Amino acid sequence: QVQLVESGGGLVQPGGSLRLSCAASGNIVSIYAMGWYRQAPGKQRELVAGITSDGTTNYADSVKGRFTISRDNAKNTVYLQMNSLKPEDTAVYYCNADLRATFYLRRDYWGQGTQVTVSS
Repeated sequence: QVQLVESGGGLVQPGGSLRLSCAASGNIVSIYAMGWYRQAPGKQRELVAGITSDGTTNYADSVKGRFTISRDNAKNTVYLQMNSLKPEDTAVYYCNADLRATFYLRRDYWGQGTQVTVSS
């Protein structure tokens, strides 16, 4: 059984910062890519940032220069440092991992989501 557990969301003022964490646990054999998605009310879920096992990153244009994704492979954990937050960053943020677990084929797993609210 694989679980992705997110933490670090909350309420922050515009211009502030938050750091999200997501730890993967269970019978994990290999983690390929990890990433963060977000979904605002009435909108589709969108990719915010992704990182491969060798550290290659990609970002949505709307967060480039403000957000930084990183991962600790030894801890099966991915982070999202969010700076200069804007009200339009308000959304539920979901962790995603492309991984293979014991007795299972490679597939995507999702966290439960963590709310980020940017408001004064």
